[in-house]
Amino acid sequence: MTYEIVIGLEVHTQLLTKSKMFCSCSTDYASAPPNTHVCPICLGMPGVLPGINEKAIEYTVMTALALNCTIPEYTKFDRKNYFYPDLMKGYQISQYDAPIGKGGLLTIGSNGTSKRINITRVHLEEDVAKLWHRGNYSLIDVNRSGVPLMEVVSEPEISSPEEARDYLIRLRNILRYLGVSTGNMEEGSFRCDANISIRPVDSRELLPKVEVKNMNSFKAVYQALEYESRRQRKVLEEGGELVQETRGWIEEAGITVTQRTKEYADDYRYFPEPDLPPLVWDRAWIEEIRARLPELPEARRDRFMTQYGLSLYDANILTSSRAMADYFENCVKLMDPGKAKTVSNWLSGDFSRLLNATNTEVENVKISPKHLAEMLGLVDNGTISGPAAKAVLEEMFRSGKGASEIITEKKLSQISNTGEIREMVKQVMANNTGAVADYTSGKQQALTFIIGQVMKATRGRANPGVVREIIIQELGGK
Repeated sequence: MTYEIVIGLEVHTQLLTKSKMFCSCSTDYASAPPNTHVCPICLGMPGVLPGINEKAIEYTVMTALALNCTIPEYTKFDRKNYFYPDLMKGYQISQYDAPIGKGGLLTIGSNGTSKRINITRVHLEEDVAKLWHRGNYSLIDVNRSGVPLMEVVSEPEISSPEEARDYLIRLRNILRYLGVSTGNMEEGSFRCDANISIRPVDSRELLPKVEVKNMNSFKAVYQALEYESRRQRKVLEEGGELVQETRGWIEEAGITVTQRTKEYADDYRYFPEPDLPPLVWDRAWIEEIRARLPELPEARRDRFMTQYGLSLYDANILTSSRAMADYFENCVKLMDPGKAKTVSNWLSGDFSRLLNATNTEVENVKISPKHLAEMLGLVDNGTISGPAAKAVLEEMFRSGKGASEIITEKKLSQISNTGEIREMVKQVMANNTGAVADYTSGKQQALTFIIGQVMKATRGRANPGVVREIIIQELGGK
């Protein structure tokens, strides 16, 4: 029997607030000594009273609006009861039947295709403490406990691991555009649980779902869902039965393993949080937040295509982060608008290569938009050649110096003097008689080789057009 995959994603993201969700402790816990950003409230001491972090509420409303959600008339917090060692109170303050946002959507897809994934809800809760396992015992760090944690739940409408990965990338991009979260999966500020089940093709009845946890990268999400879909098919093909359970992804082994039987809502014994009042929205405040939303990735991508004449591919790359999109536009503002494609080519090419090679974020790069625009202007007016510009860019990236300063220091100005270039061409041809013979016998690719050797000999400083012209002259005009 042929089966199809059905996936729903639950994404938890830590919000970029200065203080925790229900107390005033700092959320800057990453480099802090264990158990130093704590108080009686986040330690779960008896008799303490929580308070609500307004900025966390605002960030969650922003996200819900950006995801096209409806904001109901009011929201409330609930107690979600479960007993794990990383939850000191024995319950988590979360939201059950009155979330902040309902009924949104997120569009995924590439290369001109698109698919709408409906968003079930966007709600707010508190993060738990962190356990450190050491052999036969565990240690607990409460610094993370109480950090505002927003959850975005999709409908089970994702049909493949590829779509799941695309959904997560686009959701994280929106969160970063809004400035509400770092979205770093490796640091745990953006975490995903995936519910996956299979069903016979053309059937509407889902088989028991499995929740997969412990995935800390987009690659891990893809691989875990690939493995789990194969495992579920194999169980059925061998005559077994699937059960609703929670499984953990073991990246080193490339498998999922059983953790526990999946809980249902009744198991958590939700009831309204008695220490926190319901929140009734001031609709004017909601509309004020809506008016402050930045231009989001999809809208900005479409504008880049219309305003700057960029391809869908180029626009997608440039809007992959708000910082990259801002950098691009700041460069173009300093140049002729007709140079937008040139800026795009450099940013998606050598600039991105340097970012990836050094694991540098755009917002931390030493090259200012002004410096990049200056360098591209020097290429346009013939001061430096394209190959020399690559060397200049690398030095700008390393040192933060301007292009003109580097060109002067390293003597990289383009050589356009025909006499000087002709002497270099003659020398290269004398050292590469085989290539000369190949060209004269009709092998046109030999010309490219000779030009490359001249450019190499001049460290990319020779004017490539002049070099080509002189070589052809020296070879008899063929």
